[in-house]
Amino acid sequence: MADPMRVRATESGGVVDVKILMKHDMETGQRKDASGKTIPAWHIQTVTAQVGGKTVFDAQFGPAVSKDPFLNFKFKGAAKGDKLSVTWVDNRGDKRTDEATIS
Repeated sequence: MADPMRVRATESGGVVDVKILMKHDMETGQRKDASGKTIPAWHIQTVTAQVGGKTVFDAQFGPAVSKDPFLNFKFKGAAKGDKLSVTWVDNRGDKRTDEATIS
């Protein structure tokens, strides 16, 4: 399983600001290793954030996203103390879910 994401969510004036740092190598499938062999593609494909079972963010990533991606987004409709759940799935089927409490 992948390393945990760093998720920070803060609410101010009815708007929740979410910052996420995901640990992932994000290989494009175009680089070569020291022996000249192509490194297989391995990247996050989908990222979803939910609060109380409701999806507040949904994205599709591709191989052009850099290693250890950082994501920042804002949404309305949550309050301090609510749990935010963030899930990513990569092209190998690996999946990671982490939670944060909105402060």
